[in-house]
Amino acid sequence: MTYSLNTTLINPNSNSAPKNIVILCHGYGGDGKDISVLANYWKNFLPETLFLCPNAPEICKLNPDGFQWFDLMDQTDDEILSKSLIAEKKLNLFISEVSDANNINLNKIALIGFSQGGMISIQTAIKRKDSIKCLISYSGKVLNQDHLKKNINSRPEIYLMHGDIDQVVPINSFLEAKYFFEQSNYKIFTKIFEKCEHRIPNEGISLGLEFLKRNLYK
Repeated sequence: MTYSLNTTLINPNSNSAPKNIVILCHGYGGDGKDISVLANYWKNFLPETLFLCPNAPEICKLNPDGFQWFDLMDQTDDEILSKSLIAEKKLNLFISEVSDANNINLNKIALIGFSQGGMISIQTAIKRKDSIKCLISYSGKVLNQDHLKKNINSRPEIYLMHGDIDQVVPINSFLEAKYFFEQSNYKIFTKIFEKCEHRIPNEGISLGLEFLKRNLYK
């Protein structure tokens, strides 16, 4: 199957067809191979899961060897929102392609994002009219709270995780996202990692795995 986004694909460990799907969205300047490290660990514990790690749709302006979901450099909030909507449309198309190609219902799909990948994953998952099952955002944020509040269509299970000394996406972004979801009547899971910078620590990998098990395998 050829998808609209170039994708690192990790097939289930079992010989049977996948029973669920995890889509992982990399951060700014990264690519699908970067975040596939996470998938290659999780696959040992989720043997019936298909993992897909797409490259973001644009070449990164700061790192031409990597990709971006949308431009972040010297942009106003309105410009960032406008460009994120383009990326959102492309990620939505990818999710639908993956669901259709593998004959798997959206309630068996999880969306994972790190940093900018977390930002676009939050926006996409919450606005979808046909809801995915669950969402994990590592070191992400709500890009535009006013826009998202007006466009809430889905209520997937949500886990937000963040390092307390993150200098790239500050911890305030996590706190603002937590408050946004609580005010919007979501029941969410959250975790702050002590002395953790802009990365996914081992504890975050383990917590993410348990969250996926609860939501995709029950």
